[in-house]
Amino acid sequence: MTAKTMLLLIILSSLVHAQQRLIWSDEFDRSANSPPDETKWSYDLGGGGWGNHELETYTNSAVNVHHDGQGHLVIRATQSASGAYNSARIKTRGHFSFTYGRVEARMKLPRGQGMWPAFWMLGDNIGTAGWPSCGEIDVMENIGREPNIVHGTIHGPGYSGSKGISSPFKFPAGTTPSDDFHVYAVAWTRGKIEFSVDNAAYETITPQSLLPGTTWAYDHPFFLLLNLAVGGSWPGGPDATTQFPQDLLIDWVRVYGIE
Repeated sequence: MTAKTMLLLIILSSLVHAQQRLIWSDEFDRSANSPPDETKWSYDLGGGGWGNHELETYTNSAVNVHHDGQGHLVIRATQSASGAYNSARIKTRGHFSFTYGRVEARMKLPRGQGMWPAFWMLGDNIGTAGWPSCGEIDVMENIGREPNIVHGTIHGPGYSGSKGISSPFKFPAGTTPSDDFHVYAVAWTRGKIEFSVDNAAYETITPQSLLPGTTWAYDHPFFLLLNLAVGGSWPGGPDATTQFPQDLLIDWVRVYGIE
């Protein structure tokens, strides 16, 4: 990235945040090999496919999730000698949720067939409403067989799974989100969800975007999730070209209230 491009991104970021106030963040500035901040994050643990035929088991091991001591959180997918896959999935449920605002994360993605990193949100009422009635906002997903594309998607009652309302963002030729850090964000207000990469909006979804007869499920608190899946119905499994370990690097996560 050139100095001119970096300056432009800083200016754009300042303009984007001019009418916003930071309400929650994690800068991941902890010591090397330390776990996620337990006052901000908890773990989803175990395997069983997670409804997507995923192949990994999620752990709370420092092998699979830790700070690198250089200002990043590392979520690492590994393969054991027996062929088993391990990774990590963390969430702010029980620690932090919010209704409306701008949520963003600066991340560098893994690469390779079968990799499926995600930064996403679920409705805080999932325990009573269930999924997909609680609503889901996928700020960023990438699958390894599409190395220069990320997706922003919503899932709700009547438009979930393969019927989720989704749009792709394609990186310029010769660049991929595995080569460098990029900022993935959603600006969420009543009746509108706008997806962006590096402050460039690429899709806006409103109630008018929904399938006829379905319900807007995004006017209540949501919590945040970060994970790196291996395999699943969408990306397919790793193959002979996939190298392990693979890392999802997160520089920071920030949530702004929109004034």
